[in-house]
Amino acid sequence: MELSVYKIDGTESGKKVTLDSAVFGVEPNDHAIYLDVKQYLANQRQGTHKSKEKWEVAYSTKKIVRQKGSGGARHGSIKSPTYVGGGRVFGPKPRDYSFKLNKKLKQLARFSALSYKVKEQALTLVEPFVLEAPKTKDMLKIIKNLKVNDRKILFVLPENSNNIYLSSRNLPNVKVISVSEINTYDLVNATTLIMVDGVQDIMQGRN
Repeated sequence: MELSVYKIDGTESGKKVTLDSAVFGVEPNDHAIYLDVKQYLANQRQGTHKSKEKWEVAYSTKKIVRQKGSGGARHGSIKSPTYVGGGRVFGPKPRDYSFKLNKKLKQLARFSALSYKVKEQALTLVEPFVLEAPKTKDMLKIIKNLKVNDRKILFVLPENSNNIYLSSRNLPNVKVISVSEINTYDLVNATTLIMVDGVQDIMQGRN
């Protein structure tokens, strides 16, 4: 499939790029995408949740009422879960939510997400560009020129650019990453994918 490369002023540069069908034209596998996104979100969880059990609650250990003759139930400790402020039964404990996936499956998920973007015509290629200073209005101008200002945008750069990153940091619907940071979750989460010309070659080289 051929795509035109645009300038940051929104006009076509005249260059056309042929995308590798092994990366951008695979038959999408929805289950692979689901598993990769699930792993990404699981890895973001801290897993530090914790509630106190009966033995951890800092209350007196004195027996509340005598064993017999009160006419009520037998209670041995105010730490019991039946009392307000007592320990919690089977409460959450710190745990690791992360899990492993096969590299080939993760690659299939990534290629599937890229192929979806191509099918949906949600992929735009732009010429390499630099920003002399970190200015949000410059990034807004580029987005407006490319006519994608009403969408959730993922910018993919060949390498990290501090000025471009800082220029987009205050824009809630724009995320800038380098090609080494690309992942299935960001691809699926974005409505429009904007890649700097050259990124596709790096991805094809990693195929």
